[in-house]
Amino acid sequence: MFSLQGKVAFVTGASQGIGRACALVLARAGATVAVAARNQEKLDAVVAEIAAAGGQAAAFQLDVSSEDAIKATVKAVQAQFGKIDILVNNAGITRDTLMMRMKRADWDDVLATNLTAPHLLIQACIGSMLKQRWGRIINITSIVGQTGQAGQANYAASKAGLIGLTMSVAREVASRNITVNAIAPGYIETAMTSDLSAEVKDSIAKSIPLGRTGTGMDIAHAVVFLASEEANYITGEVMKVNGGMLMG
Repeated sequence: MFSLQGKVAFVTGASQGIGRACALVLARAGATVAVAARNQEKLDAVVAEIAAAGGQAAAFQLDVSSEDAIKATVKAVQAQFGKIDILVNNAGITRDTLMMRMKRADWDDVLATNLTAPHLLIQACIGSMLKQRWGRIINITSIVGQTGQAGQANYAASKAGLIGLTMSVAREVASRNITVNAIAPGYIETAMTSDLSAEVKDSIAKSIPLGRTGTGMDIAHAVVFLASEEANYITGEVMKVNGGMLMG
């Protein structure tokens, strides 16, 4: 296990799915974890699980679509723990429909949560990282941001934009020993995908070379690696964690 002793990690969308898994594994690696999402009850459960395993964590209720809430929450995390070393931009939503039927609100809501929020969170966290000359920013994008997907023009655009944001910020802050990377999951079993029928899930699994769908822990282990000192020469990278669905 990579060691993150002494580091403070801030994970958005941490109440369930990939975000919850990231919080648990970061804590297991020794980081103090600030977990943020809209559902306070689920956040409290994550904090309790981390505490029961001997880790340290705190919950911060946050709607990432609000710029004011982002600024206030980052200040609250820094006030409680003194710093933020690792930012994991995981919060995301979908509003799926064919492009020709997509309402402006469906486009705006997805872009606000999946792309604008990571930009604002990076802005809010980057100052202290620059001063301490160390930081890790990890953005959770998607295979859809690399391939596109019918019925998900808004989601795919937001995730492709997040890749561009990752590479641009990586170039801006590399001289201060801050790395900025993205992880592009393939099909992961989460609450977001739970509504799919068994037939659809089986069809997807058959299209994956490794022969199975992914889990939140598959993504979380990649996050911990990119947050570690062992990954200090990796920046501007989009790490594919998709079981072989997309290669090259």
